[in-house]
Amino acid sequence: MPYELVTIGTSLGGLNALESILNRLAPGFRTPIAVVQHRGVLSTGSLAGTLRRYTDLQVREAQDKEPILPGRITLAPPDYHLMVDGAEYALTTEAPVLFARPSIDVLFQSASDAYGSRLLAILLTGASRDGAAGAAHVKSRGGGLVVQEPASAECSVMPRAAIEAVTPNWVLPVEKIGPLLNHLQCTSGNGK
Repeated sequence: MPYELVTIGTSLGGLNALESILNRLAPGFRTPIAVVQHRGVLSTGSLAGTLRRYTDLQVREAQDKEPILPGRITLAPPDYHLMVDGAEYALTTEAPVLFARPSIDVLFQSASDAYGSRLLAILLTGASRDGAAGAAHVKSRGGGLVVQEPASAECSVMPRAAIEAVTPNWVLPVEKIGPLLNHLQCTSGNGK
């Protein structure tokens, strides 16, 4: 099944989970990845800089109206919702969703509206229900859904909420998610 965009949502414990996934991506991984990591409005330090230590892919915070490009990991900036608008990312300051801005639900829903069955959404560790409604929307549009196995999550609230809301295509410990992405890219032809 060809996936043309991967979205990842996470909260508490997300940095370790993202590190695990990025460390396992094959060199030259081409499918674009958009990430919402819950973080405070005044979060200090650079999430992009931290994640660059674990991958050779380009990692950067999103800019409004930026094109979605292969081989790039794009992060939601603090206090902005990251959305997919056709072939571009968009940033908004609309109201928080479940107390979160950026919101995983907003990213997943907008991406699934744009990509439909060509979207693969991944929901990782976290301490809220953000992402569950978005995961259900992804599945309703024919997209693929990976949920971190709750027992392997630093905080199981978020993956459990998604599993209660919808049946994922895969429920995996985090260390198996990177290899799955490599396999899906290879079998879909996106690795060419």
